[in-house]
Amino acid sequence: MASTSFRLLVFCSVGYGLSSNEWFKDIPTDLFNLSGDIILGGLFPISLLNSNLSERTEPDKVTCGSLDQTALGQSLVMKYAIDEVNANSDILPGVRLGYRIYNTCRQPSVIVRPILSFLANRSREELPVKCNYTDYDPSISAIIGPYSSEMVSVIGKLMGFFLVPQVSYGATSDKFSDKTTYPSFFRTVPSDKWQVEVMVLLIQEFQWNWVAVIGSEEEYGQMGMQEFAKMAEKSSLCVAYQGLIPVYTDPGPNIDIIISNIKATNVSVIVVFSLSEPAAEFFKGVIKHNLTGVWIGSTSWTNNRKLTSIAEMRNIGTIIGFTDKTQDVHFLPEYAHALFDKISQERKNSTQPPTINNHNPSEPCPECWNLSPANASMMEDPAVQQLAFSIYTAVYTVVEALHQLLHCNKTQCDWKPGTTKIYPWKLMPILKNISIDVNGTKFQFDSNGNPNIGYNVMQWVWQDSNVHFRNVGSFLPSLSINKSLFTWHTKDSTVPVSTCSAACESGQVRRVKGFHSCCFDCIDCLPGTYQANRDDIQCTKCPTGEWSTLLSTSCTKPTFEVLSWDRTESVLMVLAGALLLLFHGSVLVLLLRHRSTPLVMASGGPLAIVAIISLMGACLSLVLFLGQPTDTVCLLQVPLTSFWQTVTLSIIASISLQIFFVSEFPERAAPHLRTIRGPGSWLLVLSCCVAQAGICGWFALECPSLSVYMENMKINFVSSFLTCPVEPLVGFALLQGFNVVLALVSFMCTFMAVKPLHQYNLSRDITFSCLIYCVLWVTFIPIYIGLKDQMKSIAHVSFSLGSNFGLMASYFLPKCYLIMRKPELNTAEHFCTILEGVPPTPPQDEPQPKTETESVQ
Repeated sequence: MASTSFRLLVFCSVGYGLSSNEWFKDIPTDLFNLSGDIILGGLFPISLLNSNLSERTEPDKVTCGSLDQTALGQSLVMKYAIDEVNANSDILPGVRLGYRIYNTCRQPSVIVRPILSFLANRSREELPVKCNYTDYDPSISAIIGPYSSEMVSVIGKLMGFFLVPQVSYGATSDKFSDKTTYPSFFRTVPSDKWQVEVMVLLIQEFQWNWVAVIGSEEEYGQMGMQEFAKMAEKSSLCVAYQGLIPVYTDPGPNIDIIISNIKATNVSVIVVFSLSEPAAEFFKGVIKHNLTGVWIGSTSWTNNRKLTSIAEMRNIGTIIGFTDKTQDVHFLPEYAHALFDKISQERKNSTQPPTINNHNPSEPCPECWNLSPANASMMEDPAVQQLAFSIYTAVYTVVEALHQLLHCNKTQCDWKPGTTKIYPWKLMPILKNISIDVNGTKFQFDSNGNPNIGYNVMQWVWQDSNVHFRNVGSFLPSLSINKSLFTWHTKDSTVPVSTCSAACESGQVRRVKGFHSCCFDCIDCLPGTYQANRDDIQCTKCPTGEWSTLLSTSCTKPTFEVLSWDRTESVLMVLAGALLLLFHGSVLVLLLRHRSTPLVMASGGPLAIVAIISLMGACLSLVLFLGQPTDTVCLLQVPLTSFWQTVTLSIIASISLQIFFVSEFPERAAPHLRTIRGPGSWLLVLSCCVAQAGICGWFALECPSLSVYMENMKINFVSSFLTCPVEPLVGFALLQGFNVVLALVSFMCTFMAVKPLHQYNLSRDITFSCLIYCVLWVTFIPIYIGLKDQMKSIAHVSFSLGSNFGLMASYFLPKCYLIMRKPELNTAEHFCTILEGVPPTPPQDEPQPKTETESVQ
């Protein structure tokens, strides 16, 4: 067997190494039948059906007419390839190839006849019934064609039974990839599975998702529509409408219905998966109804003359199609010119023209007798050029298989005329593993008989009345397009929109309406949910410990703000606290300097000093509310602030009780005054502090630490203000309530006390200071409950500063005024009641001054 490198060299030298066309002078003029040692069968739709199959009553009256020059040109490509092989003795030396080309008329009832002829015995021209066809020698060794999937469906299984290689140049239905059903099928054009894939990718590139699909009512169109629908569903595209163009009956009424439904669905993108003839009829209807849009065409009609010759096609919108990614076949027009010139010469030398017989399958084109060099232009038809490479390659794959099977080299093959037989089934394993180089393109089949050929993406561009094909992209193995090369039919030349519903915004999910996933309402993802994926139909709940805002695409762990030192509120509170501390310090210094004076002694003496110090402690403890909280800070924050207030209020309460006893029980109070003002007061203050300390301890034990509080926190926010937990609220109420009770007792003891004549009214200071304290903290309760966490801390600090200042201003400021401005009143006589227990004299017992009249009398 010749080496692979040798085979490739042979093909290069044969297919494209023949730089001259000198061999054209020896080409045979038999267009459809050529005898040879090995015969290849060809199936081409050279003409169209004339008979009405519905009226057919006998099995032999099927007539074909109306020559299809495109198909004729395609059949000549097969003849060209075989003539080229025969012209070069290096490929199959000593072996002459022949061909038998039949017309299929694109009809299943017609294609059966040539198939029976192909399968007939080579020598006896009959098809015997045998149990074993291993040694059976049919008329042909392989078949080139047919073009359409419909025809392959008819003959493919039969060819598979005989294992006769069948290399199609146009059948693209993906079902033929099933080697169980079609074991002998090969093709030189890509499967529709690839074509559907590239269509879907193109649609996705322009973000279209609402399309209609129209197909011809035969194997190619129906299978293409089915494959597209499957792929579209997997790719989240919605097929708004599917319609079939009749092939074997009048398509007019159906086309009107199809176009009406396309308009009703309001799609802008329509995929047309059809043969060229039904597609031409469909677009005539589109033109009549003045329908515009983006038309995506399959390979069967994209560059077909039947459609490009319709001038009004320029008015239907943007046409994008696909063509097989192939190479040019050289010398085809020159070959056709030489061939038709020889036919013309034979016609001139002939005295009797052939009889036209449309019933003879071996004469698919009787009118071809009249061909002349002027008809050579048919080989320049884009549809011929497009399929030329596929037909040419199909022939050469079979020739390469023969080359290997016969162990050919440049001089000879293992061939003995009349003795050597080529059994078609022996070509099968060779074809499956074949690899050839055609015009610089490496060609091979995969395990399913599909080629390694991709697509060109083409757009129709009109110049005057002629259409040109602009290459805007390619596909192999992935889609690559240049969007700047596209031109659109819209007014502003922008990409058309074809969607059932407008795209949802980020953070919205789709609620499908009806049966199509592309028709939907956009639903906002609420706080605590998010849009996980672009095509979600339901918002996803945030995981534990995370939260999201409205219209979120993700959840985040919450962030916490604190009452930091640099905040405006903090600066103002610190400034107020500093001024208040300065006030405390000044009063403390003043009282210390006059600590032995009657006023200071009457105000509590050492206890008054302790009261001021505790107010300073309460003021300083407010810094615990500022900055980053910790477990320790939270443990001390509320208890420490409340405790310092308790010290001051308990001292004021002890003085209030002294005034109450002196004014209400003067005789009993006088003997015990020293005890009451001394150890008794200290004991009362100590008892109150111990009681408050007990409440503070219980509150600290019951209140969760900041760490535990944050672990158990229900996360329903993205950002929040972090404060120390004030729990239980009952404990907080007891802490503040105890202080309010002390203030209320002090108020009650001094509010109704008798004002001593010509003495300092100490009860007035206590009454006002306790009243201010009670009013502030009673007001604090409803305000605190209704505030957010951030404002709760600010309110707590503010009310603490306010009550602290109220106590200082109402109780200690009048005394400072007396010491500094009226020192003459700072005597024992002005404080004898509180200091010595002298009963206060009611105002009504004081002697009244006499009037002038009374004096005269």
